[in-house]
Amino acid sequence: MASLGTTPGRTPQGSGPREASVRFPSPAAVPAPREAEEEEVEEEELAEIHLCVLWNSGYLGIAYYDTSDSTIHFMPDAPDHESLKLLQRGLEISKQRLLSGNYSFIPDSMTATEKILFLSSIIPFDCLLTVRALGGLLKFLGRRRIGVELEDYNVSVPILGFKKFVLTHLVNIDQDTYSVLQIFKSESHPSVYKVASGLKEGLSLFGILNRCRCKWGEKLLRLWFTRPTHDLGELNSRLDVIQFFLLPQNLDMAQMLHRLLGHIKNVPLILKRMKLSHTKVSDWQVLYKTVYSALGLRDACRSLPKSIQLFRDIAQEFSDDLHHIASLIGKVVDFEGSLAENRFTVLPNIDPEIDDKKRRLMGLPNFLTEIARKELENLDSRIPSCSVIYIPLIGFLLCIPRLSSMVEASDFEIDGLDFMFLSEEKLHYRSARTKELDALLGDLHCEIRDQETLLMYQLQCQVLARAAVLTRVLDLASRLDVLLALASAARDYGYSRPRYSPQVLGVRIQNGRHPLMELCARTFVPNSTECGGDKGRVKVITGPNSSGKSIYLKQVGLIVFMALVGSFVPAEEAEIGAVDAIFTRIHSCESISLGLSTFMIDLNQVAKAVNNATAQSLVLIDEFGKGTNTVDGLALLAAVLRHWLALGRTCPHIFVATNFLSLVQLQLLPQGPLVQYLTMETCEDGNDLVFFYQVCEGVAKASHASHTAIQAGLPNRLVARGKEVSDLIRSGKPIKPVKDLLKKNQMENCQTLVDKFMKLDLEDPNLDLNVFMNQEVLPAATSIL
Repeated sequence: MASLGTTPGRTPQGSGPREASVRFPSPAAVPAPREAEEEEVEEEELAEIHLCVLWNSGYLGIAYYDTSDSTIHFMPDAPDHESLKLLQRGLEISKQRLLSGNYSFIPDSMTATEKILFLSSIIPFDCLLTVRALGGLLKFLGRRRIGVELEDYNVSVPILGFKKFVLTHLVNIDQDTYSVLQIFKSESHPSVYKVASGLKEGLSLFGILNRCRCKWGEKLLRLWFTRPTHDLGELNSRLDVIQFFLLPQNLDMAQMLHRLLGHIKNVPLILKRMKLSHTKVSDWQVLYKTVYSALGLRDACRSLPKSIQLFRDIAQEFSDDLHHIASLIGKVVDFEGSLAENRFTVLPNIDPEIDDKKRRLMGLPNFLTEIARKELENLDSRIPSCSVIYIPLIGFLLCIPRLSSMVEASDFEIDGLDFMFLSEEKLHYRSARTKELDALLGDLHCEIRDQETLLMYQLQCQVLARAAVLTRVLDLASRLDVLLALASAARDYGYSRPRYSPQVLGVRIQNGRHPLMELCARTFVPNSTECGGDKGRVKVITGPNSSGKSIYLKQVGLIVFMALVGSFVPAEEAEIGAVDAIFTRIHSCESISLGLSTFMIDLNQVAKAVNNATAQSLVLIDEFGKGTNTVDGLALLAAVLRHWLALGRTCPHIFVATNFLSLVQLQLLPQGPLVQYLTMETCEDGNDLVFFYQVCEGVAKASHASHTAIQAGLPNRLVARGKEVSDLIRSGKPIKPVKDLLKKNQMENCQTLVDKFMKLDLEDPNLDLNVFMNQEVLPAATSIL
C-alpha cells in the first residue's frame, strides 16, 4: 500500500439516466464564488493517491483511490514476465467487500441481485487479482478512513465511481529525458505569498503548450505528457480535433468553447462534500455555473461535424440530466439570500410552509413591539421601558433595563415573571405572554433552517443520483480543453500535423525547429532529419563547440515526443514511425543524495539505453565519454556504438554528438550503410568563425575551441598559448615553457629577494645571516637560476 502525491488521468464513464428538458435562469446573476476557487486549489494541493498492487504468477492487478475526485481506478489483470507468488487467499472476502460497499452512484432502490449485476458491468470479476486488489484497497480505506477521519464512525469513505485504466501502447521515457528535453521544468514561485506552496512551471514544453482554462484540463495535459502513446487511433483522434479548430472559419467557435471551459470547476470535490453533507453556498454556485457551461458546450458541439468522435460524445452524453440539475438548482437555491446569511436558503414558492414561517418571522418585529407595550402596562411604574426579543433555541423573552435598586439577585425577582439571566445590564424574563408566543409560534428560525436543510439534502440526493453524467462532463470537457489549448499553440507557433507510419521504422522531419529555442532566438535555422530502414540508423554528428549539435539532438527528441502525445509539431512535415522509447544521455543530472560521480551518472544513462533500447527506440547521446580520460572515454563511446551496429537491422535509431574527432580519423566504427556522419556547417572568415547552424553530411576538421574560448571572454594570450600547446601535441613535439613569461617571473623573484636583503640591519648583533641564507636565498634559487 502506498500514498503518492500525483493525480492520475481519468477514463470516460457512461452517462446516467435522462430527464425531460426544462428551462432555467442564466447564471449571469450568480455571484462569483472566489472563496470556492481558493479552497479548490488548496484541496488539489492536498490530493493523495492510495494504491494497492498485487503480483501473482506473472500477472499484475492494480487499484488506487484518488482523493481529488473520490474515485477508485482499477486495471484489469496484466501479464508480466516475472513469476511471483503472493497473497494466495482473500478472493471471496474481496468479492464480498466489493458487493457490500456503500456507493452513491448506485440507486438505493436496487435490490441485492440488481446491485451485483450493476457492479459486474463495471468491475471484471473474472480478473482475480484485480478483485483482490480492489478488496484490499477498500479494506485499507475503511481502516484508515481516508478523508472522513473526523466524521462519525457510521460515515463511510465517499466513493463516487469506478474507472478502468490500462497500460498498453505507452512509450517508455525516463525522468532524465523529461529533464534534459525540458518537457517539464519547475521553478521557485517569485511571489512571497507562495514560497511555502512551492513551484511554478518554468520555460518548458508543457509551459508553452499549457493554455488550458480549467484545472482538470491542465491535469489531463500533464497526464498525456507523462503517458505518450503509439496508439494510432487515439493519436489521430486528437489531431482531428486540433486540425478542425485550426481552420480559420472555426476560430470563433474555438474561442467561445474556451470561454465556456473556464467555468468548468472541481465537480468531484463538490460531490464529495455532498456525500459527506458538507456542502457550502459557494459549492452550489460553482456547480450551477459548471452545469450551465456544460450545456453550452453540448449545444455548440451539436452544430459541429459528427465525424469527429469527441464532438459526437459531448453532443450525446451531456444528457438532459444536466438540464434537470440546473433547473433544480436555479429554481430552489436563493443565491443572494444564501450569501447574506452564509447558509443554504431556498427561493419563495418552493415550500408553502417555509414561506408562511418566513412571513411570520418578517412581521415579528411589529408584533413584538405591540406585545412589549402591553407588557409594560402591567409592570412596575419604575420600569421605564421593556422589549420582547426572540433568541433562537431559547425562544421569546421579556427584556427590561436593570434599575439602580436591583443590586442583589433577590432584587431581580418580579411577580408574574420568571427570571432567566442578566446580560449587558438588561434582565431577561419569561412571562405568560412570551410562553404563549413560544407555544403559538415556536422556534421559527430553527424550524426554517431545519426545513431548508432538509430541502438541501433532497437536492443533494438528486444531484448525487446523476453523478455519473457530471463525471462524464469533467472527462470530456477536460479533453476538449486540452485539444483547444494544443490548437491555440499550433496556430500561434506555426506547427503542422504529423503523420504516423507504423511500417516506417524511423523518423522523417522536414525543416524541424526546436519549440523552445525558436522562442528565445532572434532567428532560428530549421534542420531536417531522416533515419530509418537499413540506412543511417546511427548518425554521428561532429562540429565546433556552440555550433548547435545539442539543440539538434533535443529538437529531434521533442518533435518525436510532441507527435506521441497527439500534438502538432514545429516542422513543415513530419512522419513518425513506430517508436516505443526515447533514451537520452545529454546532461548529467547530478545529485548529492545519489552519491555518484558525474561520469558514473553518465554511464548509468548509457547503460539504461544499451540494456533496454529496441529497434524501435530513439537514442540521443551528447558528448558521452568526456567525463574521464580522453582515450578511455573515446574507447567507451566506440564500444557502445559498435555494440549497437552489431545488431544490424535491429539497431536502434541513434543520434550521437561528439567532439572526439579521433572516432572518425582512427576509423573506430565499421564502414557500412548503418553509419552516417553529419556535421554542423561553418565558415572561416579570416580569424572569425561563422556558424550557419545547418546540418550537412561530412565530418568536422576541428573543434575550434579557441574561437569559443575568446567568445567566452578568456584573455587572448591564454587562448594563444592554448592553441600553441594544442598544435604541439598534435605534431608530437615537446612542450616548452614560454621564455618571455619565464624571464618576467625570474626578474620578479630577484627583485623580491633584493628587497628583503636591503631591509636587513647588518649592524644588528642578533642578525644570523646563515638563517637568512637557508630560509630566503636557497629556496628562491630554484626559481631564479
